Amino acid sequence: MFYRQRTDEETITRVVTLVGLGCPIPAIEVAYGFQAQTVREWVEVSGTHAEAVHHAEVVQPRDLVQVQADEIQVKTQAGVVWMAMAMMVSTRLWLGGAVSAHRDRDLIGRLVAIVAACAQWGPLLFVTDGLSTYIDVVRKAFRTRQTGTGGRPRLVGWPDLAIAQVVKQYAGRAVTGTVHRLVHGTVQTFLTLLWSTPGCQVRNTAYIERLNGTFRSCLAALGRRTRRSARRVATVVSGMYLVGTISNFCTAHSSLTTEYRRRQTPAMAAGITDHIWTVSELLHYRVPPPRWVPPVAVDDLRRRFWPSLTAGVPTTV
Repeated sequence: MFYRQRTDEETITRVVTLVGLGCPIPAIEVAYGFQAQTVREWVEVSGTHAEAVHHAEVVQPRDLVQVQADEIQVKTQAGVVWMAMAMMVSTRLWLGGAVSAHRDRDLIGRLVAIVAACAQWGPLLFVTDGLSTYIDVVRKAFRTRQTGTGGRPRLVGWPDLAIAQVVKQYAGRAVTGTVHRLVHGTVQTFLTLLWSTPGCQVRNTAYIERLNGTFRSCLAALGRRTRRSARRVATVVSGMYLVGTISNFCTAHSSLTTEYRRRQTPAMAAGITDHIWTVSELLHYRVPPPRWVPPVAVDDLRRRFWPSLTAGVPTTV
């Protein structure tokens, strides 16, 4: 992200760190003398880089055991948008998020697709709020192809998948209670997965809601009553990945401290890295390029797409 930047890397890293920890851009503009547009460009470029790091390191198959998902409402200058996010409860690892102008099936589908890419086949407990869209989307996302049968392979759902909902009851704006529902899976599977998660033997969405509060406090544009709302949806997406990646790799969580008083980040608890990253290390991380795929020869294309109907007929490409 430092390619062709006129400002020195240390200053850019310091500014990006302040923005990722909740400092509004006008304050940085007054303190450092930079233009607001320059700071926004740094944040967007760093958010794009953080998204690439996230997909390269976090979006990998692993045993998630329990996942919590939730959505938050974000007010921008272009209107209200919805941000859906998910996390691995045992390691507090942020798995990813999706942003959309509507709280619909497309938003939930993109979020669940990220979770499915992070999940290893096995027992899984998916806990959400009362949004009914999650039920059908999660059921269809966590399926495998049944081989050994004639014809088209059937898609069979994971046998040890459990979906639970925590529905809040309101009296006006005050929460008066919650209703717990097990909408998919057996009670035995649900209790086994719930009790096997360290520190979370109660069915709730407290961990993802606390993560939502962290995002609101670390990104000024996500505040409930803020005068620094984002102008574009792309700004919200880049800020989300910047804050989420800093939380995964650079922020030590007190609940993850080992018995030997060793502080850990969610990435350390998940086995992704063995030390606490600095923001400079995160911004200088080189994401490996995708694997090279050799091009297909013209003769192979002819044999694949042009059947014997064109045999003997001269063809030009």
